[in-house]
Amino acid sequence: MEDELKPIAMYIITHHIWNAVRKNLRKRLLVIDEAWWMMKSEDTASFLFGLAKRGRKYYLGLATITQDVGDFLRSPYGLPIITNSSIQLLLKQSPSSIDLVQKTFNLTEEEKFLLLESGVGEGIFFAGLKHVAIKTIASYTEDQIITSDPSQLLSIKKAKEELAAAESHSSETK
Repeated sequence: MEDELKPIAMYIITHHIWNAVRKNLRKRLLVIDEAWWMMKSEDTASFLFGLAKRGRKYYLGLATITQDVGDFLRSPYGLPIITNSSIQLLLKQSPSSIDLVQKTFNLTEEEKFLLLESGVGEGIFFAGLKHVAIKTIASYTEDQIITSDPSQLLSIKKAKEELAAAESHSSETK
């Protein structure tokens, strides 16, 4: 979509989401991946902040996901969204943003080092004032669904094509 049209599209989508949330009260979770992108625009950042503040009374949970917390925090709405969150999970951080992350989350030097040196799925889990080092391990099925590793995606695609070809050959021989 062209850059000039993105604000209009985001306005339509965000208002549709908010109207649906308020119209039909039921427990649900809205997951915003690549939330840093929404934080670039005043309107969408303000919308996310509103969801974070008002969503609970409509049984709406909000999960924001971003690769770089520094990008998220550059918006004036970033820190209020984070401080309004009941839980946070920080995984490996880049050296360029670690000082801002350390200050924002009151990390010790050891926690800062942990986030700089973490492997895949390793980080710090925050619940209220408590935080603990964590390592998450995806099951095989979860890994197949969530991977973004290009070589792994090509392997999955090849395996699916081989399976389809084998099934096609099997049905022809019957």
